[in-house]
Amino acid sequence: MFAGVAELEKFTDHRVMVIAHREELIRQAAHKIEIVTGERPTIDMADEVADATPWYKSRIVVSSVQTANAKRNQSPRMEKFDPNAFGLLIIDEAHHAPAATYGRCIDWFRRNDDLRVLGVTATPDRTDEVALGKVFGSVAYRYEIFDAIRDGWLVPIVQHQIELESLDFSSIRTTAGDLNGADLSEVMQYERNLHGVARPTYELAKGRKTLMFCASVAHAERTCEIFNRYEPACAAFVSGKTPKDERRQITGDFAAGRFQFLCNCGVFTEGYDEPSIECVSMGRPTKSRSLYAQMVGRGTRANPSDLIDGVESDGRQTETDIRRSLIRSSDKSYLEVFDFVGNSGRHKLISTSDILGGNYEAEVVTRAAAQSGDVMVNLEQAKRDVDAERALAEKQRLAREARDRARREKIVAKVKYAKKTIDPFDTLDITPPVEQNWNRGKEVTPKMRELLERNGIDSTELNYAEAKAVVGTLMARWRSGLATLRQASCLKRAGYDIDGVTNEQASRMIDALAANNWQRPTEPTTDERQDDQGQQDASLPGMR
Repeated sequence: MFAGVAELEKFTDHRVMVIAHREELIRQAAHKIEIVTGERPTIDMADEVADATPWYKSRIVVSSVQTANAKRNQSPRMEKFDPNAFGLLIIDEAHHAPAATYGRCIDWFRRNDDLRVLGVTATPDRTDEVALGKVFGSVAYRYEIFDAIRDGWLVPIVQHQIELESLDFSSIRTTAGDLNGADLSEVMQYERNLHGVARPTYELAKGRKTLMFCASVAHAERTCEIFNRYEPACAAFVSGKTPKDERRQITGDFAAGRFQFLCNCGVFTEGYDEPSIECVSMGRPTKSRSLYAQMVGRGTRANPSDLIDGVESDGRQTETDIRRSLIRSSDKSYLEVFDFVGNSGRHKLISTSDILGGNYEAEVVTRAAAQSGDVMVNLEQAKRDVDAERALAEKQRLAREARDRARREKIVAKVKYAKKTIDPFDTLDITPPVEQNWNRGKEVTPKMRELLERNGIDSTELNYAEAKAVVGTLMARWRSGLATLRQASCLKRAGYDIDGVTNEQASRMIDALAANNWQRPTEPTTDERQDDQGQQDASLPGMR
């Protein structure tokens, strides 16, 4: 894709800079660009030096980000290039772009105000959630693995869920959104788990070229050792510490089919282009969607790699149909993925269904993940099953509602009820005003209606003039601290005179009513009050 964009830049007078972070990516990018553009790029990496003069040999430069930042005569090596000579900066594996080393490269070449920056990546979702939006202004194009398989650019994926009783992830900690590396390595290196992963991989691969992902360098080395016990010289392993020359030799022998199993830890998760891989064994379980997609993606290319390039419709079949037909009839008609599952505890481990199920809801993906076989077929079947179950449940719900309605239609009940409304004119001794012509037909405002209803008054029974008079009286009583309408109504029913009774007095009087079973307490006679007073006086010191 970016080689095609680089080719378009030939119509300008500007050069193109491509930046990546690994030697394999540098070599691969240069090779692909030459195939697409017919022009051999120059490489600026370590001892290989690209021409920075105006009389350059190639307008396209592929550089490692480490070399670009390396100091030479106290200045970063990239500063030998004139930013104004470059119109396009391409960043491969662009999910690394938020790193400071990339930032310095971008800042240098952006001294040219007309520079355009293109980032390409198969895994735009970073586990640390650092926003790529800080580097790139927009997403120009999105193409999922699911789409590429459907359109015949990648091979279908067949998933195998291999359950191991000895595999227990429940005690593993979570670090930076994924399984803790040290904890995971310890679990995977238990002898039973080493054989539990290696034996099924060896037997299910059936002699096919297999890329094995491991949890640590020690895990990769031990797994390789076990494969070679089953069949001498059938496996090799690579780690980040493997010398470059030795790594080139190992990957070259693997591509040539000189051994079957290539074990690695964190080396081939991105940028490794070997279309002949037929199986991927996930000896490194993960909670990270991006990491899982990177690992599975190593095996999804068609073999041979140019099998589907340049396909055109023949009038009877579309280009997509022809590509898919070519893949089906090739030596690699699908990729097999071996997932190892055990007691995952609180962890939600990623599977192939999560990678291909972006357009499906969670329940469908979960069901498909539990099935072995063609993942896209499983997703579609799970969707049909979920849809059918929901349709049946909805049909049953509607039937229940219909039965309930039918039963309710036969039920007619007599109900005793009472509606309590307060007559404000009677309670507050207000004379209802005469409705004047200018008020006739005027609507009670929503605020007036709300206040009336809050005080237990049916506002629909009042015209505008009556409502206005009642609201005015209520507001006046509130400002004066007098009993509320509800308090006044309660006290009047008990036979009290509410004239001048305050809110606080009314509250105490109502409490006394409630305590006396809503009966007005009997007031003492004059003689009883005098007797009570005499008893109180007699209790005072010196009073006998």
